[in-house]
Amino acid sequence: MDYETLSNCFIGVFEDVKSEHREVFICHKSQNDILELVTFLERNITLDEWHVSFNGLAFDSQITEHILRNKEQLLEQDGETIARFIYQKAQATIQRSNNGEFAEFGSRDLHIRQIDVFKLNHWDNPAKRSSLKWIQYTMDWKNIKDMPIPHYTEVTEGQIKSIVGYCINDVRSTKQIMSLSKGQIELRRALTMEYGIDLFSASEPRIAKELFLHFLSKQTGIKKFDLRQMRTKRDHIIVKDIILPYISFETATFQHLLKKFQDVVINTAETKGGFKYSVQYKGVKTDFGLGGVHGARASKVYNATEDMVIMTSDVVSFYPNLAIRNRWAPAHLPQEEFCTQYEWFFDERTIIPKKDPKNYVYKIILNSTYGLSNDENSFLYDPEFTMRITINGQLSLTMLYEMICEGIPGSIPLMQNTDGLETMIPRDKMDKYMEICKIWEKMTNLQLEHDTYSKLVLGDVNNYIAVTEDGKSKCKGRFEYADLALHKNKSFLVIPKALHAYFVEGIQPEDYLKSNRNIFDYCGGKKIKGDWKYVERYIKNGVYTEKELQHTLRYYVCNTGSKIMKINKSDGREINIEAGKWLQQIYINHIDDMDFDEYEINYKYYLENIKKEIEGLEPNVNQLSLF
Repeated sequence: MDYETLSNCFIGVFEDVKSEHREVFICHKSQNDILELVTFLERNITLDEWHVSFNGLAFDSQITEHILRNKEQLLEQDGETIARFIYQKAQATIQRSNNGEFAEFGSRDLHIRQIDVFKLNHWDNPAKRSSLKWIQYTMDWKNIKDMPIPHYTEVTEGQIKSIVGYCINDVRSTKQIMSLSKGQIELRRALTMEYGIDLFSASEPRIAKELFLHFLSKQTGIKKFDLRQMRTKRDHIIVKDIILPYISFETATFQHLLKKFQDVVINTAETKGGFKYSVQYKGVKTDFGLGGVHGARASKVYNATEDMVIMTSDVVSFYPNLAIRNRWAPAHLPQEEFCTQYEWFFDERTIIPKKDPKNYVYKIILNSTYGLSNDENSFLYDPEFTMRITINGQLSLTMLYEMICEGIPGSIPLMQNTDGLETMIPRDKMDKYMEICKIWEKMTNLQLEHDTYSKLVLGDVNNYIAVTEDGKSKCKGRFEYADLALHKNKSFLVIPKALHAYFVEGIQPEDYLKSNRNIFDYCGGKKIKGDWKYVERYIKNGVYTEKELQHTLRYYVCNTGSKIMKINKSDGREINIEAGKWLQQIYINHIDDMDFDEYEINYKYYLENIKKEIEGLEPNVNQLSLF
């Protein structure tokens, strides 16, 4: 479902989740469907029918509740009066949200229960924040047009049809998001039924918080309400007091690193960027901070040989196990009960099959607890608990890094990242490698998982393709192309696909591009922020034309098209969204019956970008031909 609330026009569209049956309600001076709408909503209540929406808990459900609570008054009004009444409520609701205030009606106050796919997918989180238009783009929705008429416009009867069409498109795309989220919704339904906590629209961190709260309350006997109020707030943290006693190093390089950490006093108001230090060791620059360790060798393709193998080792459930094995807990919580409960989640997960939804739930709880300990809004908040994990984590991993590199002559470190490392070693030293790892496991009481790579296509620590010796591949960062989270930018997906085909399957980029005829893979996406606008410039029949575009764009690079500019409304600054000679074609609507060649894709643009990546990793590669 979705509502459009304009100054003198209200539109509501509902579509059945199991069919294409649709109900449309309009309140305007030309039409008054308030009786039909109220009747429909009351039937929803009687039949216990739910509303599925995008950001509905903060907006649409508030409008629904407002209508139901004022139905007697509204049923006596004309269409225009009703529309203006609802518009006022809509604007007040938006302002309330913009001010960071809670919605007027909480989920328990609503007559009609909700599934909010926006909240469920955590797209209200600053790091994942996404509009419906952006999600339409990332899931290759055919129509991603913006609202055709500003909300403050006085709508004419002739404009209503286009607004209804826009609203239907939003409803249908929300329905598609629901379909893609089906497994997540079913998981939340099962958890809600089992624990009696409404988790239908809960994000993963909220699931972790609510379930940990549930179990910890049982474990400690402390009421949930009282647990929710608990926090440990600190002004500073003395790092030398929280470093584990077994942390030590052989080389001067890492001994100096340890001393740097020991001298740090963390201001808890400035943990982000509060400490930065880098070391050069064995040809690798490694960066340390308060969050984790990151280091990688120069960008290159590293191949295993008959004599050398690439070992990859990850710590099993690293951050949770650091806390579990060392019996750490937020200071305000009973240590024994917290640690026992945390360890129970870990142990239970190891015996539950991966296909069982509970395995995933316990994974969420284990991984989210660390993050929630650094969230002032969480009952787990204690920044010292967070710093114990992150600082000891990177120092422990660096110990393993040093032990391998110093203990195995000829070893070549390739990458270290938060919970694991990759090292090229002589094949005849694999037993020695595993022996070192066992010593480290015994010392730290942690476990490692190992694999061998035949190839590591290394852009940097966050961007790489790793190919195991049994042929499986893992892509990260700009090389990712499969199963991308919907909030991520999937622009020009054909490029990472072509790179994977080249590096993993040996397919030349020219051949791959000729075979890929999915127009969406050639598309890029842009969303405007702040005081900017998009403008399209082109010459048609000798006439220069400039047209303002919508806030969310989908486009591809073509042989004939226009230049899209990003222009600052205040100072007039202009930025080409694609610098240089390249022309773009806006692709907001997908045309089903269009022949692929009619798109006139400029393959040179895509091939040049693929070529740039390949030459950056294989400098001596032969010149790629251009179609």
